[in-house]
Amino acid sequence: MIDLSTEQVALSLNDQEVLSRLTEREREILRLIFDGKCSNEVASILCVSKRTVDFHLARAYVKLGVSNRFQAFKRALQLGIISS
Repeated sequence: MIDLSTEQVALSLNDQEVLSRLTEREREILRLIFDGKCSNEVASILCVSKRTVDFHLARAYVKLGVSNRFQAFKRALQLGIISS
């Protein structure tokens, strides 16, 4: 069973499904990237390789239905992963 926050209630079922498919690590990496960090900086912060960061980003892009960081940023705003 998925616990829906107040913010998620206003989202469509499709958007809620997208949110539930993103792992916590993918969300964490997206937030760091959107805070202005590059993949190398994120890797250093999380004590993982750049390749691992890029892998998580690629998986997040697929789940979000986007193909680049700008599109991912817009989609993350829509879904409430990040705030403006």
